[in-house]
Amino acid sequence: MKNLIVLLGILLLVGCKSTENITNQSKNNYPKMNLKDLHTEDKAVQTKLLLKAEEGKVISLQIASGEQLKEHVSNVPTILICVSGKAVYKDESGDVTLKAGDYVMITQDVKHEVSAITDSNFILIK
Repeated sequence: MKNLIVLLGILLLVGCKSTENITNQSKNNYPKMNLKDLHTEDKAVQTKLLLKAEEGKVISLQIASGEQLKEHVSNVPTILICVSGKAVYKDESGDVTLKAGDYVMITQDVKHEVSAITDSNFILIK
């Protein structure tokens, strides 16, 4: 799990490069990637595996406005990071509104759900 958190930190740092570095990337023909481009199906809730690590998974999750990832239980501790949009995470402790950059630590074996207020993208680390 510690390795996944370090990997996420690196991914976030790479995503926050200066304008000069972004310009250089374009000149070097690096592919431009966006989470929204991963979700090509016409489904309200979609997931796409981004990386299958030796000890866990990093998953891209997209939920359309007004739709919901229905109540379920995770069998491992999980981090849900809101990349874009606005959504409500709810579990037995209550609920919290998430916007870009917000995250929640999901406790193992706790029922939870996520409802999108606007079209929303998340990174889920298991």
